[in-house]
Amino acid sequence: MATSPPRQPEHPEAPHPSAPSSPLSPEPEPVTRTAPRPVRPALLAQGWLDLTFLHWPVEPALVAPLLPPGTVPDTIDGATYVGLVPFRMDRISLGPRPAIPYFGSFAETNVRLYSVDRAGRRGVVFRSLEAARLLPVAVARAAFALPYMWARMRVERLGTAEHPEFRYTTARRVPGPRGAGGSVHIRVGPPYEADDLADFLTARWGLHVAWHGRTLYLPNEHPPWPLRHAELLAWEDDLLVGAGLPPVSGPPVSVLFSPGVRTRFGPPLRCP
Repeated sequence: MATSPPRQPEHPEAPHPSAPSSPLSPEPEPVTRTAPRPVRPALLAQGWLDLTFLHWPVEPALVAPLLPPGTVPDTIDGATYVGLVPFRMDRISLGPRPAIPYFGSFAETNVRLYSVDRAGRRGVVFRSLEAARLLPVAVARAAFALPYMWARMRVERLGTAEHPEFRYTTARRVPGPRGAGGSVHIRVGPPYEADDLADFLTARWGLHVAWHGRTLYLPNEHPPWPLRHAELLAWEDDLLVGAGLPPVSGPPVSVLFSPGVRTRFGPPLRCP
């Protein structure tokens, strides 16, 4: 459903992180703008460019069954969040090797949830990842059981140098449903002074994934996010419902943009 929601407030109220109300995990690690531990050795490096972060709050109990075993929804002020994040993947490289040509750069859109494990490590859980290159899709699905989908995608830079706009479009190829996707069109605003909610949603230092009967944590590190305000001009999407998530009500409560960072991933860790 396409919408043209009003501009975000310039100074949204900043909630405060809180621990999930479950005996499964101890107190989560603090939310930090840099990785709480170094990634050694770096097995994989990626550039994440021209990202838009769209987020909706949801009841933790509604998404808890969608998380890998040994994790629970990570919460802030009693709510957890559903994220839709379109961006450009740039120059994937393995270890110290040069970046992979052609196949290492492509458009991507991910649908994600927020998790914490028994060790208190905060992470993300991907419900779907649309990508415009078939080879990375096949490798990621085979190696880490990540729900990558091959899609026809495009990232367009519009507007002016002073007021840039980005339009992201995606339509799934395989696996189905064929044509699932949508579009996001935003206008980039002034720098955003990160608050507790923005940090909670973007400062994530690993991902949780169910892999052959166990849950793995894949740690990463990168510089602090350079964030900017963003105005959502139009939005049309069926990826959230397609990923098994509860229906969201209205436009996202948080719309942020980042020109991007270069990130590194370390060896996977088994979750307790």
